[in-house]
Amino acid sequence: MKKSLEEKLQQLLERFHEINRLLSESSVIQNQTEFKNLSKEYAQLEPISRCFEQLSDTTQAIQELQLILDEEDSELAHIAEEEIKELHHQHQALEEQLQHHLLPKDPDDDRNIYLEIRAGTGGDEAAIFAGDLFRMYTRFAEEQRWQIEPISISHGEHGGFKEIVVRILGQAVYSHLKFESGVHRVQRVPETESQGRVHTSACTVAILPEVDEVNDIQINADELRIDTYRASGAGGQHVNK
Repeated sequence: MKKSLEEKLQQLLERFHEINRLLSESSVIQNQTEFKNLSKEYAQLEPISRCFEQLSDTTQAIQELQLILDEEDSELAHIAEEEIKELHHQHQALEEQLQHHLLPKDPDDDRNIYLEIRAGTGGDEAAIFAGDLFRMYTRFAEEQRWQIEPISISHGEHGGFKEIVVRILGQAVYSHLKFESGVHRVQRVPETESQGRVHTSACTVAILPEVDEVNDIQINADELRIDTYRASGAGGQHVNK
């Protein structure tokens, strides 16, 4: 690892411990805005800091075992050599994990989302499939401790949904679900099929990040241009009076 990168990671680690200390102070807890901002920063730094600490511990362990290799005790040296091999594998995996955490984030990753599921081709079976997809996302949201707020629901005649739109609130919801957008297809024997034939059904899924509220827009009246058009046909002369 480059020295400059290691120094930068050390600074992030110190900032992580500083935020951890600040979050326990009563003055910060009472200030909800500051507490929320620090909690968000803590959540962003935690995976990087934990991974860097593990990487540092692994590096130190390898250095200590290297000293044993220089000793005359061949049995201890053999054990140390085996442990070093294992630690090198862990070290490489941690470096890859750390590089992943350091990749630039999508600015929308931490946003809440709107989930839209619409039944496509397949009739009643497509609506049932839409219901299956929604249950899948609901259970995943429950595991992540996210909240789900229904916006619009159109039920299918034989179960499921023709269309359903919900709002999902939680930590980094968009980052987890943003790649779910697109067409989802299933081939199976529908519950409504009496002859056991396989049908193909499809649903569309849209994952939309929640945008910030737009403040009141001030429009300068001097910048407006208003044109008025009148009728020119029969009877138009009365309108133009």
